[in-house]
Amino acid sequence: MAELRQNMVTKEWVVISTRRANRPDVYKEAKNRTFTDEFPEHDPDCPFCPGNEELDLETERISRSGEWQVRSVYNKYPALMKDEKLVRSFDGVQRLMTGAGHHEVLIEHPKHNTCPALMTPAENAAAIELFYNRGWAIQKDARIEQIIYFENHGRRAGASLQHPHGQIIALPVVPRDIRRMAGEAWRYFDDTGECVFCMMLKEELQREERLVAETEHFVAFVLYAALSPFHIWIFPRRHSVNFLYTTAEERADLGGILRNVLRRLYIGLRDPAYNTLIRTAPVKQLDNEYFHWYISIVPRLSRTAGFELGSGMFINPTLPEACAAFLRGVRLGEGAL
Repeated sequence: MAELRQNMVTKEWVVISTRRANRPDVYKEAKNRTFTDEFPEHDPDCPFCPGNEELDLETERISRSGEWQVRSVYNKYPALMKDEKLVRSFDGVQRLMTGAGHHEVLIEHPKHNTCPALMTPAENAAAIELFYNRGWAIQKDARIEQIIYFENHGRRAGASLQHPHGQIIALPVVPRDIRRMAGEAWRYFDDTGECVFCMMLKEELQREERLVAETEHFVAFVLYAALSPFHIWIFPRRHSVNFLYTTAEERADLGGILRNVLRRLYIGLRDPAYNTLIRTAPVKQLDNEYFHWYISIVPRLSRTAGFELGSGMFINPTLPEACAAFLRGVRLGEGAL
């Protein structure tokens, strides 16, 4: 048999292949692969390694004991230009905007051979703090409508450099997926008077079967209607519309649960490629009761094909409940690889 499950936040349907579901451990990377921590600690040719800093591109840094811990820089090859004048034009069915916006890179650690799964909670929290600082700085630009915070880990996830880094792209438009999600959340709130994200979190805590990790301020779980294997959301327990409304205590706590979840993937699946995204409300929609920011972690373990392209739906060959149980069983101690 198969099941069709719907994500009540996005209203997306997914096919869960329950009859032929793969065991979660089939997604482990090959035993002979090179783990992140097995690369050199310093690469003289890496533009992000200490000694290779291009200071003219730097926007901010957080230092400790005289050495930088995390830095943000303008992307040398930006997708959008911060000095571009925003101009809109229409010509029949052709609609155009100039590429005005921001594109920054956050170098998360001086070491070349680390990643959030290997960094300490405090080191992760420092990177999160810089994302927070840069978000506040960028959102002051009146042209900006949406800020996208993300990290690509591994080549299959789009990372072109090994050194741990995240990115911020600030757009002069609100992307369709975010507008659609916000619209669905508004409709749910209009019908029920409740935040659909908060209701999802409440149910996951009650059922427990898809939980991966919990802290004082956050809950991580595999989605009931996960689009792909090990698709994880991390929700703040406190209802908040935007990542920029987090407290210092929450950001410190977030560093710990990120390490916990990503380390489970690193050990359990042998350092898979993944994307991490901070999903947050549009910059100019910061005062509502229906949106709820969160983090999405998407391991790159399956590929899209004709069905996905033709339908806009996904087929997930794993049971979300089995993926969550697998991750809960991963030993997080040193030497567990």
